[in-house]
Amino acid sequence: MKGRKDLALFYELDIEHSILRAIESMGFKEATPIQEQVVPHGKAGKDIIGQAQTGTGKTAAFSIPLIENMEVEQRHPQGLVLAPTRELAIQVSQEINKLGQFKGIRSLPIYGGQDIGKQIRGLKDRPQIIVATPGRFMDHMRRKTIRPEFMNTVVLDEADEMLSMGFIEDIETILADVPNERQTMLFSATMPTRLKTIVQKFMNNPISVTVKAKEMTVENIEQRYIEVREKEKFDALCHLLDMDPPELAIVFGRTKRRVDELTESLSIRGFAAEGLHGDMKQERRDQVIRKFKRGTIDILVATDVAARGLDVNNVSHVFNFDLPQDSESYVHRIGRTGRAGKSGIAYSFVTPKEKDHLKVIEKVTKKPMKRQGVPTYAEALAGRHQQAVGQLEKALGQELDENLLGYAQALMEDNDPVALVAAALKMVTKEPNQKPVKITGEAPVRSKRKPKRESSGGYSRKRRDDRKGGGGYRKGGGGRDRDRKPRKDRDTMKLRGNSGSRKRKSHV
Repeated sequence: MKGRKDLALFYELDIEHSILRAIESMGFKEATPIQEQVVPHGKAGKDIIGQAQTGTGKTAAFSIPLIENMEVEQRHPQGLVLAPTRELAIQVSQEINKLGQFKGIRSLPIYGGQDIGKQIRGLKDRPQIIVATPGRFMDHMRRKTIRPEFMNTVVLDEADEMLSMGFIEDIETILADVPNERQTMLFSATMPTRLKTIVQKFMNNPISVTVKAKEMTVENIEQRYIEVREKEKFDALCHLLDMDPPELAIVFGRTKRRVDELTESLSIRGFAAEGLHGDMKQERRDQVIRKFKRGTIDILVATDVAARGLDVNNVSHVFNFDLPQDSESYVHRIGRTGRAGKSGIAYSFVTPKEKDHLKVIEKVTKKPMKRQGVPTYAEALAGRHQQAVGQLEKALGQELDENLLGYAQALMEDNDPVALVAAALKMVTKEPNQKPVKITGEAPVRSKRKPKRESSGGYSRKRRDDRKGGGGYRKGGGGRDRDRKPRKDRDTMKLRGNSGSRKRKSHV
């Protein structure tokens, strides 16, 4: 009965018994504010705009009414969830499958980088819900392996992220091909002007639900910044890892090239690290994530987009090797640590020209970061010595071989005990590796200074001109799969010129 008492709010929402059974089996304790508000309207078939940060429970908020409105015996998919990245698509699909397990509702993730033949075979099993990235969904539309005219519910998850990634025209094309008589639910942390046009054009008297996260940043995450020159960043990172070895750590880099170079350089310095970015094949990405979750590797080096949807409870450290372009990305990054009630620490490397950008981030998070000095080799060595002491103390608690005790006794008779222990510590100590590495410099991040750019949702005329005739499904231009074959490096934010002007490249 205790479980039912904990789930009282879910029972009050009049959710189908099969879904309540799934909720209880998943260990949910109580409905979150966004679930309380969205579920009743979703069950009633209303269009909904949900404005909420990551971690508020929005996936279950839209999944519960979505599952309720599905018919088990339908031959075609009836529901569609569009997500910005493969990782998020997989994560959402997994949650829908858990919530729908007792009703018999299944979802299928559709994303670039995976064999499309495998996805077509999966579609023959008649999943009721498709969770897809826009580019790959458009591929299936062209092939007629998915029939959008049978879909009566569409969810746009992390719509602002899809906007920033250049998916807006694909979304418009998809919404134009699903039935007009449908339910549309849009979820976004922010609501830029470009998204409002989607609302006006494709949604019917939507109900707005705005829920703020309890804290913009989690209270048990300690935030620090280190002011350091670009060429000193890597040694500073290595020294921090030597001083305070993480249980698991994520290092965020701005570009794919940066991730590759950092991963190789960390490996050269003796750290167990692997990279994650959008150019990697899906099989390889899955392999890296599995290694990280199991603790086979200690350090994951990733771009923002590649780490989207990554949910690992034991991440103790986050390193912003490069500051993100916007505050929301910063919040998302540091939120990878301090999970499941554990404490965490987030370090940000800030070049002198990025101090203004740091202040912008602090203003949004409403929590100043603590400044820390640039770590030195001596401090890194001291950290290694401390680890050696810990190893020696741990060995004392274990059963010791009689022969070793005999050798120790003989050594004690001929040598000073303190000198013996010091010698043992020196042997155990793994001194910081200083092998030379190559890290290509990146230009500093600049804060946005012109409000007009922000009000346009980051969708400049230049970008629209670049995309004309460039793959829209209706125009027969090929509808390129941004997840699988990106035209450009979509993780890259390229800065040009001495004036601080900026050209943003698309990313996956």
